[in-house]
Amino acid sequence: MNLSPRIFKKNIDMVPTRNGYGDALVELGRKNPNVVVLCADLSDSTRSSGFQKEFPERFIECGIAEQNMMGMAAGLASEGKIPFVSTYSVFCPGRNWDQLRVSACYSNLPVKLTGAHAGVSVGPDGATHQGLEDIAITRCIPNLTVLAPCDYEETRKATVEAAKLPGPVYLRFAREKTPVFTTSRTPFKIGRAEVLREGKDVSVVACGPLVYEALLVAEKLKKEQIKVEVIDSHTIKPLDKKTILKSAKKTGAIITVEEHQIMGGMGSAVAEVLARNYPVPMEFVGMPDSFGESGAPEELLKKYGMTSARIIKAIKKVLKRK
Repeated sequence: MNLSPRIFKKNIDMVPTRNGYGDALVELGRKNPNVVVLCADLSDSTRSSGFQKEFPERFIECGIAEQNMMGMAAGLASEGKIPFVSTYSVFCPGRNWDQLRVSACYSNLPVKLTGAHAGVSVGPDGATHQGLEDIAITRCIPNLTVLAPCDYEETRKATVEAAKLPGPVYLRFAREKTPVFTTSRTPFKIGRAEVLREGKDVSVVACGPLVYEALLVAEKLKKEQIKVEVIDSHTIKPLDKKTILKSAKKTGAIITVEEHQIMGGMGSAVAEVLARNYPVPMEFVGMPDSFGESGAPEELLKKYGMTSARIIKAIKKVLKRK
């Protein structure tokens, strides 16, 4: 897949991934009367306010009561509705993990939960509101699909497709404006990773907005004769084992990149697949077992090692281990 013209255009569009969620909710609401939205006093922040305005009779403001909200969503799902639960990732799945596990996932109900403001790039909100553990605590729950789309367009598609799945789904997305480098025509299918750039020397498996950073790195390292394969692993569970193993066998080295704790995140999921099937040298780019802090998003990403410079360093390190 050749995304280069769009990735490197002079004035690339910058739009929050959460906007893709909000626009998809309205789209779903117009098509399916069973779609309902629940929110924990954060309709503007989660972009569920658009649905609220157009379909007020199908919008439930639950207040700051995330555990009750998950129970309500499970009840609605058991009666044939498709509920979308909207709040920050530190609150869902963070605060209502028990209700998610027992009320939604144990019964395999079609509850769609969304974790907005995920990652350290939430910025000034600080450590208490920077969701960095949500992938770890969701991917371990049976029946639950876990998605981390890379930009506005992919978030919109992921939300629409999540509504079609018969079981529970978790979607995580960021707060800040990030590059929109895919289009409405870019392939997307839940459970299938997309190889956005082919290479033979090292594979970078990334999720969320940091996929864009991985693509920038691949272009930069081309000048050093290092050919980087970039994989957009938007579906963390079920992980696309076939694509990852094929890439590992081709390049012989893997880097994982995510705006999440390294421990237990997407990188851990990739390592589990490789350890069982085809071990290769690996390096991990993500949050290094630390809480975040208040600051500008770009400053925090740099401090905690989730920028192009850190990805390049990890690539050169893993190449020495091949």
